[in-house]
Amino acid sequence: MSRSWHLLRRCVRSRVTRRTGFGLLMLSVALTGVVLGVLLGAHTENDVGPFKAEMSIVPSFIGDTEVAIPPLGSLHLDSHDGPAHLSVSLGSLDRSRTEAIIDDPAGITRASQTAVDDVKQGLIRLGMRTVSVAVLFSMALAALVFRNVRRVAWAGVLALVIVGGSLGSALATVHPDSIEEPRYEGLLVNAPAVVGDARRIADDYNKYAAQLQALVANVSRIYTTVSGLPVYEPAEDTTRILHVSDLHLNPTAWPMMRTVVEQFGIDAVIDTGDITDWGSEPEASYVASIGLLKVPYVYIRGNHDSAATGTAVARQSNAIVLDNSITTVAGMTIGGIGDPRFTPDKETSPSGSGASKQTIEQVIGAGERLAATIRESHQPVDIALVHDPASAGALSGTCPLVLAGHTHQRTVDVLPQVPGATTTRLLVEGSTGGAGLRGLEKEEPLPLAMSVLYFDKDTRTLQAYDDIKVGGTGQSQVTLERKVVDADTPAPAEGQGPRPTPTR
Repeated sequence: MSRSWHLLRRCVRSRVTRRTGFGLLMLSVALTGVVLGVLLGAHTENDVGPFKAEMSIVPSFIGDTEVAIPPLGSLHLDSHDGPAHLSVSLGSLDRSRTEAIIDDPAGITRASQTAVDDVKQGLIRLGMRTVSVAVLFSMALAALVFRNVRRVAWAGVLALVIVGGSLGSALATVHPDSIEEPRYEGLLVNAPAVVGDARRIADDYNKYAAQLQALVANVSRIYTTVSGLPVYEPAEDTTRILHVSDLHLNPTAWPMMRTVVEQFGIDAVIDTGDITDWGSEPEASYVASIGLLKVPYVYIRGNHDSAATGTAVARQSNAIVLDNSITTVAGMTIGGIGDPRFTPDKETSPSGSGASKQTIEQVIGAGERLAATIRESHQPVDIALVHDPASAGALSGTCPLVLAGHTHQRTVDVLPQVPGATTTRLLVEGSTGGAGLRGLEKEEPLPLAMSVLYFDKDTRTLQAYDDIKVGGTGQSQVTLERKVVDADTPAPAEGQGPRPTPTR
């Protein structure tokens, strides 16, 4: 027994055993220093477009990447395998860069092109910082434990190998396709329902853009054909107004509108709202194309448009923003009010539920306020503008024509008539932007819709209108239907007027 104990003591005291124990201790110190260094110092800030992004790395067995977008939530990507987890937090907007993007119509495009380079630059800086802090913390911890310069140096070398191998392993296992299959948390869980499948939308939009030139040519040919119809021949001095609505950031709407303005000799454009999707400041650059139309552009806000959107439109030299106010354009007196709601995060009401009492009061109240403004003005108003057709009821008898949008469907009605008052027609426009990205998500995308309204110059009454529809993705068809207004059209029966519509 004593002999065995003696041999065990000699083994423990042998050089190999001591070196093995020292090596394990050195590895433990280096690994502890790497973990502490990464947890405390492996983070950096970098500009990504207009955002200030904070990037960090933490030890992990599964890897992956988390992109946090406060306060909306986060998305998770199976970007790589362990042992490093990457976190990216998009923080506040840099005011100067954001203003530069807003002022420059091409700013968003340029920012999107440089965003990838910004991210790459940030990751390189983060990798270099991670290696540096890991090595420094390991050497500092080794200095406290061993108090030996040589051993401190060995700890630094081990830390460099550990962190370098970890980052190299993550880089070698990158999954480029993971960006197409993110997992959402927080409010962003609604993102797939809002924008749909990114790959299919991109493919559909590319098809749509490729057909744009043919579509514009078709509009020209249709005008040449229809302008000679004997049903209604507009006089040379007829006032022609283009009614558009719900562009929803669709860039293809502008070339189409410009073609119609030029081919039909449009005197003014009326936009009944939802020119943007979220009403954010970066979206405001989209409205810079208003100036290209080169005719007066009368606009009211929709429920997707913020006050910043209205301000951006008002900055355009040919634009007039109405908000419970009246203006005269192309000889026509026009009153308008913006939608009282700002609900950019809602596409529609919950299935099976109606509009809330508060929503009904808001929508109807907007029409009542505009009706009061028109009556108090003591001047005849030719056209009233509201976004939601449910606001139109109170305007019956105040003017002969009300224009609206919001529903993405073309309807024409006569409002319940007030005894002894003027008959009021309600024309609800479809979506001139084909409902934006939401329209591209469907199997049969909504067509781009707009109308040319013909008014007698002397009486300023509606004589006829042309409904123009440009087929959705995969359809190069353009249709135009001309309708002559019958002055004797009867009013609908009681209770058939427009009702509050779901938020879109």
